[in-house]
Amino acid sequence: MASPSLQALLVRAGAALERGGGTAAAQMLAPALRSSALTREDELTLRAMLAEAALLQDDLDQAAASLGRTPDSFRDTVPPRRLATLWRLHGRLASARGDQSRAIALHGRALKQAEIAHDSRGIGLAHYELGQCYRKVGDMAIVREHITKAASALHAAGDRRHLALVHSLTSISHAQLGRYDEAMGALRQAERLASLVHADDVLATVCGNQANVMLFQHHYEQALALAERSVSLHKAHGSGHGLAVALATLGQICVRLGDLARAEEALHRALDVRSPIQFHETTGAVFDTLAQIHLIRGRYDTASDFLGRASDAYGAYGRQTSQWYQWSVRVLGARLALRRGALGEAVALADEIEHAAAPPLDALQATLIAAEALIAAGRSADAEHRLAAAADGLDPKSAPAAWGEYLRLRGLLHAQTGSPADAYHDFAQSATLLDLLGERYQSGLSHLALGRLVAETGARSVAERHLRKAHGIFEQLGAERDLTDTRAAEALLTNVGTGQYVISPADADDAIVRRIVDAAALPELLGRETAAALLEAAAADSSAVFVELPDGDVRIVASAGSDADTASALARAAAHGKAYGRGTIAVEPLGRDVDGARYGLVASPRPLGHPVMRRLRMIAAVARQGFALCAARERSAVPVDIALDRSLEPLLPGFLSASAAMTRVVEQIQRLQGNELMVLITGESGTGKELVARAIHVGSHRSGATFLPYNCTTTGRDLADSQLFGHRRGSFTGAVADQQGLIRTAAGGTLFLDEIGDLPLDVQPKLLRFLEQQEIMPIGDTRPQRVDVRVLAATNADLEQRVAEGKFREDLYYRLSVIRIHVPPLRERREEIPHLSTYFLREACERLAKPDIHLSSEALDVFSQYWWPGNVRQLKNEIQRAVALSAPGGTIEPPHLSPEIASPRLPGASTPSRPARGDANLASAVEQVERDMIQAALDRAAGNISETARALGLTRRGLYLKLRRLGLDTRAEVDTR
Repeated sequence: MASPSLQALLVRAGAALERGGGTAAAQMLAPALRSSALTREDELTLRAMLAEAALLQDDLDQAAASLGRTPDSFRDTVPPRRLATLWRLHGRLASARGDQSRAIALHGRALKQAEIAHDSRGIGLAHYELGQCYRKVGDMAIVREHITKAASALHAAGDRRHLALVHSLTSISHAQLGRYDEAMGALRQAERLASLVHADDVLATVCGNQANVMLFQHHYEQALALAERSVSLHKAHGSGHGLAVALATLGQICVRLGDLARAEEALHRALDVRSPIQFHETTGAVFDTLAQIHLIRGRYDTASDFLGRASDAYGAYGRQTSQWYQWSVRVLGARLALRRGALGEAVALADEIEHAAAPPLDALQATLIAAEALIAAGRSADAEHRLAAAADGLDPKSAPAAWGEYLRLRGLLHAQTGSPADAYHDFAQSATLLDLLGERYQSGLSHLALGRLVAETGARSVAERHLRKAHGIFEQLGAERDLTDTRAAEALLTNVGTGQYVISPADADDAIVRRIVDAAALPELLGRETAAALLEAAAADSSAVFVELPDGDVRIVASAGSDADTASALARAAAHGKAYGRGTIAVEPLGRDVDGARYGLVASPRPLGHPVMRRLRMIAAVARQGFALCAARERSAVPVDIALDRSLEPLLPGFLSASAAMTRVVEQIQRLQGNELMVLITGESGTGKELVARAIHVGSHRSGATFLPYNCTTTGRDLADSQLFGHRRGSFTGAVADQQGLIRTAAGGTLFLDEIGDLPLDVQPKLLRFLEQQEIMPIGDTRPQRVDVRVLAATNADLEQRVAEGKFREDLYYRLSVIRIHVPPLRERREEIPHLSTYFLREACERLAKPDIHLSSEALDVFSQYWWPGNVRQLKNEIQRAVALSAPGGTIEPPHLSPEIASPRLPGASTPSRPARGDANLASAVEQVERDMIQAALDRAAGNISETARALGLTRRGLYLKLRRLGLDTRAEVDTR
C-alpha cells in the first residue's frame, strides 16, 4: 500500500486527470517517479497515470516512455486490476497512432483482466475504448454494444468523466441514424456530467458534437456558436487533435452559412495543426469541405484535386471507415461531373452510388444529380422517372434541404415540358424553403431559375427581384460561373416588358393550392408560403400570417413584401380594427395556434375587388387545412421504440442493468411510460421490486407527485382496512380523530402495495372496488369518495397457488396482473454482482465517511460464487457491514465477510454430520436439526420472519418462540403470551 504522502499525491493527480489537466497531473507525478523508495506497485501506478497525462496532451512519445514494455514481458506478478489499466493505455496509444486492429486486441486483453479483477471501472473503460476503436473502423453496430456495457459499469463506478464521453460517443451513433433529438439528449447528459467534474476537454468535444447535430438539422447559427465554443475550449486545453476536429466542423458550418472566406481560413488552420495523433478522418473531412468550396466557386480542377486528397485520407483511415466517409466524396465527384457539363459521366457516377447500397441521404443526392443531368440533356421522360424515385424516398421534414433541391429540379422539368405555372410555384417554394434553412448556394440557384422563368413570361419587375437576390448570393460566395449566368439573365431583361403578372390568376389557382399543400410538410415553410401566396393573389404591398395573443399583442409567423416592423404594425392594426392609411387591409382566419387565433392579412393601397377576395378566401381555406394537418402530425408523432435503443442513464440511482435479464426488465418499464396500466411485480425477496416500482413511477406523468409504499404483511384485517382506506372519528374504539388513509394520502401519485399476497382476505373486496371504480369507502363514512391514484403491486408469493387455496381472490388477482414484470434473482444475473458491489461499496463509504476502502478480487470471487438467497438486499447489507467494520483505506478480504458467505452451504445441501457424543440423546439431536433448518430458512428469506415462518409451516408467533428457545437472534420483539 502506498505511503500516506504518495496516496495524497495520487488523489490530487487523479482529480487533475478527471478535469482533463494532463499538464498539471504530469508536473505532480514526474518527481515522485524518481523516488528510490517506490514499490513495484507504486511505480506501475505512477507510470500509468503519467501515460494518461501524456495522452491528454497528445504527447504519444512521452506516453510510450512512461508505459515502457507491454505487460506480457513482465517477470513479476502484477494484479489483474493494474494489468487491465496498462493494457488499456497501450491500446489507447496504438489507436492514437492509427493501428486500430492492434488497439482492439490490446483493449480486449484489458477487458479480460478487468473482468478477472471484477473491476467495474476497468470494465467500463475497456468497453468505451473498444467502442472508440470500432467507430474509427466504421462498425457502429459493435460500437452501440460496447457503449451499453460501458455505461452500466461506469455508472456503478461513479466515473462521471468517462460517462460523459460514453454519452458523447452514443450521440454519434444516433446522428448517423438520423435520430437527432436522441443525439442531442445524449449530448445534454454528457454536458451535464462534464460540467459536474469541470472537465473542459470533454466539454469541448461535446460542444463539437452538438455543433455537428445542429449542422445536420440546418440550425446553422446555433451550430456556429457551439463550434466557436468548442474551438475556444480546445485552444485553452491544448489538445491539437481536438482543435483540428473543432476547426473542421467550424469550416463546414461556415460553408453552409455562405461565409466561404472564413470557412477556408478555419479549414487551413485545421490542416496546420501538428499532432502525432493520426486523424485521417478529420483530414479527409477538411479536404472534402475544401472541394465543396471550390466547386461552388467554379474552380473545378482545384475541387477535383481536393476530392482526390480526401479520398486518399479516408482510405488511409481504414477500409470500413473509408467506405462510410467516401460516400460524400463520390457524391461530390458526380456533382463535379455535372457542373463540368459531363452529363453522361454524372449519370453513370450517380448510378454507381445508387447501386452500391449507399446510405439513404447519399443515394438520394445521387438520384437528384442524375435527374438534373438528364434534364440538362433534354431527356425529360428519364428525368421524370428519376424525380419520381427521389420523391418516394424523400421526407421533407427529415431532409428539408434535399426537398428544396428536388422542388427546383421539378420546376426545371415543368418548365422544359411546357408547364410554366407549375414551374413557377416549384421554384418559388424551393427558394422560400432554402432561404428559411439558410442554404445560401442552393437558394441562389433557385432564385436564378425563378428569375429566368418569369423573365420569359414577361414579368420584368418580379424577375429583377429574384435575379438581384441570386446576384447578391453568388457575389458574396465568389461563385463566378453562376454569377456570370445571372448577369447574362439580367442583361436580357432590357428586352422584357414591365409587367407584374407571371401567369394569369385563373391558371395559377391550382398551382397555388398544390404549393400550399406541399408546404404543409413543414410548419415554418407553410407560414412563409401562405404569406407569399396571399401577396401574389392580391398583387398587394404586404402580407403576413400572425397570431393574436391573449394579452392583445401579436406574434408574426411569416411575412412577405415588408420588413418585420411593418408586418407587426399591420398585424396590430388588423387585430384592433384600424385602417391602413388610405388603403385596404383584408384579414382571413387561419385556425388556431398554440397561443391564440391565427390570421392571414393582405395590405393593399387600393380596394380589393370580389375576384381577388374570392382567391384570398380560397388560399386561406387551403392554408387552414394545412396548419391543421401540421398540428395533427405533431400530436401523432410516434415515439422511438425505446426497446431498440434505451437510454444509457439508469432509471434510478442504483438501478443497474448489466445483464440480459435486467435489460428485459428495463425495456418493460420503459414501454410502460405514458400509460396507467396496472402492474404486478414478482420476484424473490430482496431482488429490488420496490426499485422497479419507483422506476415505473418516475417514468410516468405522476413523477412529480407522491410515491407511497405500503407493506401488506405488517398488519391484520382491521388495521389494514383503516390504514388503506381511512376512517372517521368515533367509527371504532380508539378512532379519536379522522384518518384519511394511505390511498387518499397518495392522491395524484402512486401507491405501491408490497407483498400483496399477504393482504387480509376480508380487505381484498374493498381494494378490488377501488381498482375498478376509483372509489373508496372510509370506515364510518356513508358516501364513497373518488380518488385518483395509480396502484402498483408486488409479491414474492405464488399468487396462483394462493388463489387455488382460497387465500387470494381470483378477480383481484386478474385485476392486478394486467402487466407482469418478473425481477430475476441475483444468482441468475451474476454478471451484475461486480457492478452492484462497486456501487454499494461507493455508497457505503460515502455514508459512513470511510474513504478508499476497496474490495479485493478474492472477496469479489466469493460474491460471484455465493448463491445469495437474500438477493440484492443481502449483497448490499453484507457490503455495508464489511465497510462498517473496516478501517479507512483498508481492503475487504474474504475473512472479513460473514461466515455463511465466506464458507457457504449450497442450497439444499444436507447439514454436515456432527461427531457423535457420548451424552447425546434424541432431544438434543432434534434440537440441532431444528436449529439448522430454521437458520437455513432465515438465510433464504434474508431474515424476513413472515417468509421464514411460511416456509417452515409455522405461525410468526410460533417461529419467534422457537428462535428464543434455541438462542437464535430474533432481531425483533414479540408478545409470546
